[in-house]
Amino acid sequence: MIGAWRSVVGRLLNAWLFRLTQPGRFLLGALALAWTWGATTLSIPVYHFLCGLAMVFAAALTAKLLFRPRLLVSGHLPDTASAGQTVSAAFTVHNASRRPVYDVGVGFFALPRSLREVDGERTLLQVAPAETAALPLKLHPLRRRLYPLPELHVFSTFPFNLWRTAAARANTHSLLVLPSFQPLAGIDLLTGLRYQPGGVALTSDLGESPEYIGNREYQPGDAIRWIDFRSWARLAKPVVRECHEEYYCRIALVLDTFVDPGRKARPEGFPELEATVSLTAAVADALARGEYLIDLFAAGPDLYVFRAGRSIAHFDNILEVLACVDECRASPFETLAPALADELTNITAVVFVLLDWDKSREQFVRLALEQGSDAKVVVVRDGETTAPFDEVEDWAGPVSVFSPADLRDGRGESLGALGG
Repeated sequence: MIGAWRSVVGRLLNAWLFRLTQPGRFLLGALALAWTWGATTLSIPVYHFLCGLAMVFAAALTAKLLFRPRLLVSGHLPDTASAGQTVSAAFTVHNASRRPVYDVGVGFFALPRSLREVDGERTLLQVAPAETAALPLKLHPLRRRLYPLPELHVFSTFPFNLWRTAAARANTHSLLVLPSFQPLAGIDLLTGLRYQPGGVALTSDLGESPEYIGNREYQPGDAIRWIDFRSWARLAKPVVRECHEEYYCRIALVLDTFVDPGRKARPEGFPELEATVSLTAAVADALARGEYLIDLFAAGPDLYVFRAGRSIAHFDNILEVLACVDECRASPFETLAPALADELTNITAVVFVLLDWDKSREQFVRLALEQGSDAKVVVVRDGETTAPFDEVEDWAGPVSVFSPADLRDGRGESLGALGG
């Protein structure tokens, strides 16, 4: 019984959201009003008005049944886009019937509220038999994220633009909207080299590699893989190869995603969080232009730990990770701290991009400094922070504070002037 009611409600919602056009909804409302008025009066003009509206709807439904269009649709949207930038695509429709199809349109319905269709519904007045025509479609994502797109609908609103008659459907892939950002000129960090266990396995085929410097006699505890068997056969005693140890500069990027549980997201998301993600992308872009290993740490509903740079992964992969990071409604630092602590002995510097400053964040920064890593702290926030950081700058270095408006206007370029 419950399933039957859900089916009925689903059909009614589909009829209201997809089948009926905006004029059709107004006309249906007028029909309901005339019906209610006619039930309480004996005035003949009211009945004439009611019958006239009913005849218009009946004619539209009759035309739907008699002239059902047959169309084929092809085309696709780009795989990726940037937040705040309109995505364009052209879909082609082919009339496979023997009669012309009038008032043809294409569109998505039940889109997420942060993904909007631009310019509304554009329709072609006529598509002749065996003719192919192009229909443009534009989507405007208000924020970054992975959008699963609903089915694409091709329809006809003939004859009175009251009712959409389905002509074709097409499955569409998801749309990955990457964070938009303004490039930084650079970042002034205290960089140095640290020994990286695993060396070349971490850095693919770019930059330094183990360099052979000579042979020596085997000593207990030497790795078997370094034994030079040819020299052993020639000298009649075990010999191992010696190589330079590998040292690289690894920079950690820590993204703060904690948003107060009482706040509700707007269609464009949380301004501070979106600005923080954009700034993190800009920092990663600046670092990717150098010979650094980049470790990204972010905790939302899931923990993200991602390494890029020096041909391990590309900057585009970092953007894809940042596109999928959601807000965290519980403090993420208990989750982030162990993941970061495991890597700090090999990390040269840590860039903290935070949404606020309080005791838990201060302890998080101290963790990096106590392990000998340099730290840069950037806070993105409107208004005062929860705790002052005047004394913090004595041991953590200068703290930069930007509002989301500062970053939108490009004033975040001063981040490149931070000193150690």
